[in-house]
Amino acid sequence: MTRESEALSLRVRRVLHAPRAVVFRALIDPDELARWWGPEGFTIPGVERDLRPGGSFRITMRPPDGEAFHLVGEYRLVEPPERLSYTFRWEEPDPEDRETVVDLALRDLPGVGCELHLEQGSFATPSRLALHEEGWSQSLDKLDRLLTAEGRA
Repeated sequence: MTRESEALSLRVRRVLHAPRAVVFRALIDPDELARWWGPEGFTIPGVERDLRPGGSFRITMRPPDGEAFHLVGEYRLVEPPERLSYTFRWEEPDPEDRETVVDLALRDLPGVGCELHLEQGSFATPSRLALHEEGWSQSLDKLDRLLTAEGRA
């Protein structure tokens, strides 16, 4: 990885208050994913997936005041309940977008839940990196609130 691609990569560590297996299911189950994915105010009217290395997925996202758009990709690694990796691209990309790779790893934190490590990159521009950083931050906040509210911790 070059210095430039490292600089335009997103790295997030987040403690989630639920067991690793519960969090992993929330990352892959279409019904679960639709409940927390996307920034605040977004809805997820559809999730299609073929959960296996080489399988594809398509997530329909609808912003609060706008038309639906789609995120698509291909699974690269599926290792329940600890690792998930996939490509990520918008079906109708912004000129500053390019396909990225998302790598997720979950580590048990006994008595607390689990720690999620997320890496995504590399992005074409700092503004696209910032957009994804905000989207992931809001999405993971929603996921943790959902898991905590449902007492799955």
